[in-house]
Amino acid sequence: MIVRRQVKYWLSPQLFNLLIVGTLGLLYAPVVLHWLDGWLHKNISTEHEYFSHGIIGLPFAAYITWTQRKLWQRLPDRTHPLGAVLLLVGGVFYLSGLSEWVNLSFSAILTGLCLWLKGIPGLKLQRFPLLLIFLATPTLVPYLIAPYTFPLQSFIAGTAGFILNQFGMAVTVDGINIYVEERIVEVAPYCAGLKMLLTTLYVSLMLLYWTGALSSRRISISFLSIAVLISVSGNIVRNTLLAYFHGTAQEGAFHWLHDSWGGDIFSGILLLLLIPILNWINSYFSETTLTQPEGGNYEEDRRENPPTSDRHNL
Repeated sequence: MIVRRQVKYWLSPQLFNLLIVGTLGLLYAPVVLHWLDGWLHKNISTEHEYFSHGIIGLPFAAYITWTQRKLWQRLPDRTHPLGAVLLLVGGVFYLSGLSEWVNLSFSAILTGLCLWLKGIPGLKLQRFPLLLIFLATPTLVPYLIAPYTFPLQSFIAGTAGFILNQFGMAVTVDGINIYVEERIVEVAPYCAGLKMLLTTLYVSLMLLYWTGALSSRRISISFLSIAVLISVSGNIVRNTLLAYFHGTAQEGAFHWLHDSWGGDIFSGILLLLLIPILNWINSYFSETTLTQPEGGNYEEDRRENPPTSDRHNL
């Protein structure tokens, strides 16, 4: 605390903030640019590509932080001991040179700075941008989860085979393998829809925050549940199409949907569906709140579910 006050004594608050931002830029601009280049050109590892939602999440986190800058400046300067600990941990992770630890050091140092400069109130103010950054940080989590996706792979393979059977195709399902016209399609761990599920949940959180509905437990749970259902159903449809294309020797269509921009279009359509669904859920709960039956706590429910007019519209 004394050291920070001595530094700010010699530097104006503006120069002090610029010094922090400049130092972070020098340290992490190469790291973040490496992420963005890998996500855009798909030349990053398979596990790290699972976090490509950071393409929209990181700019959104920066935007939120910028809009909250005046609130941040109004907070009194206070230091929390955990801030120094996280700064130390983040520094050790960064100096280790290991890619996974360097990546994680970004969130650790940002969180440590919030606690070191403004204490718990600063952390609370920036908690959502920090969450977006952490959830967009490439780690080995998908690699660790992959061995446990077998039940989901089997479910997708069985459902896809059932759908193709309804169209009169000779389809046999053996575990995670789909045999279509004597040609085999495997629902591999990385084809189980985990990437799309993570992206869907991430975008859903962004939409909930933007509309102000994140403060409503009912809206958040309902929307996230429907988002998961959309993601799983969409992945079943995608794997069914892939099995059909491969089984009927339409290799061009197969690679277009599996490896090329066709998969991006398919994912984009699923994500766009989230917008009207959230608007409908917001409208439904707003109408339910305004027509609260006798005996219900109208004021308490209204605080949990503010009218749609108080929120951002999509």
